[in-house]
Amino acid sequence: MEFHRKVFIRINEDVDVPLIGCLAFGIIDRGTNVIEARANSYCPLNCIFCSTDAGPYSCYRQSEYRVNRELLVSYVKDLVKLKGEDVEVHLDSVGEPLSYDELPELIQDLKSIKGVKVVSLQTHGAPLTYRLAERITSAGLDRINLSIDTTYPEKAKLLQGMPWYDLKKVMEIAEWIIKNTNTDILLAPLLLPGVNESDIEEVIEWGKKIGVGKRFPGFGIQLFLRHKHGRNPQGLKKMTFNEFIELLKSWEIKHGVRLIYDEKDFGMHSAPSLPILFQIGERVRVKVVAPGWLRNEWLAVPLGRYMNSRVITVISEKMEIGVKIPVKIIENRNNIYLAKPI
Repeated sequence: MEFHRKVFIRINEDVDVPLIGCLAFGIIDRGTNVIEARANSYCPLNCIFCSTDAGPYSCYRQSEYRVNRELLVSYVKDLVKLKGEDVEVHLDSVGEPLSYDELPELIQDLKSIKGVKVVSLQTHGAPLTYRLAERITSAGLDRINLSIDTTYPEKAKLLQGMPWYDLKKVMEIAEWIIKNTNTDILLAPLLLPGVNESDIEEVIEWGKKIGVGKRFPGFGIQLFLRHKHGRNPQGLKKMTFNEFIELLKSWEIKHGVRLIYDEKDFGMHSAPSLPILFQIGERVRVKVVAPGWLRNEWLAVPLGRYMNSRVITVISEKMEIGVKIPVKIIENRNNIYLAKPI
């Protein structure tokens, strides 16, 4: 594998951009009481199935981002005022949330916000140490969604794409968290049809043994899906979503544990969302301010009426930082904006 150098950008230090509008960092609002907060984009692993092409051997990425903690917290505070009194802040990433250097402080800040009931986190666990586990659980972390895709250490190294990945350590620390803290663990393995079905059954049995799901659902098994810029392993068996559900139902009977949940089981419900400021096809004048997340992408901020209200990703092979150009919005779902130069 070839290592690709990337630009490292500190949001609010190297460049000032809004935290709404880009998939790689900031705030994602999907119209529920769950706010997705993305403090960083980088990851030490190189999982063979990664949907976002994360890690040091990424082929599509040109930039990695770190968001200023105080700035991220201020955005969450403002959005919680809109959402109401029953908010979950989920720390996820197109990389590894545990790699954020101020994670315990961020969790503590988020827990102090009036209206935030739950702070959760998504991880493969690679950076976990007992010291870090103690700090994030003491800071008030309510739940860890832990992605363990096998119980075999050597197979895990292959799946996670790194020879140093220590699955045994991750499993031992997870068990310590369950026994010694108030933080719950949800096991979220990824099913790779034809590769790890039997492994996931062992993950289920291990989860039952250590007592996952104290306050929340204990399992959130996911089916591998192909993504345009993700990694798509060869030789996987085809499995429809209906076949996946039927498999989960059979495992529920076999292992005597619930595996199929809906949003209500996680306390999720609809909630007011941020307004969509730019419609598809709309012409917007922007200023290009930094390299974008993926190759041939550039971060830009709108000028005029909605100046600096959103960040817009402009798709173009060549662009100069600081240039002011008109663009046309081609995507705006969930306030994530993509545009092309006119």
